[in-house]
Amino acid sequence: MTPVFEALNSLEAHLVKIRLIGEGIEAQVGGDYLQGAMGELPALGFLKVWVEDRDAPRAKAIIARMNDPADNDERLPPELP
Repeated sequence: MTPVFEALNSLEAHLVKIRLIGEGIEAQVGGDYLQGAMGELPALGFLKVWVEDRDAPRAKAIIARMNDPADNDERLPPELP
């Protein structure tokens, strides 16, 4: 497994995960429960989205498109079937 995205918060991590799954890439969020371990202070650097090694290049390209301000539709999660 390869980390492809480091999130600032759980919502951001899960939005990326949902997008990748919508594109046919299995993804997992790691470090969700570690954020609370630091108490009231935000714990940064623990929350990551992971994909299979073979899917990493494609996942990074999808994430790059999500962060492109010129492509507003790419930032929305995919519609559920």
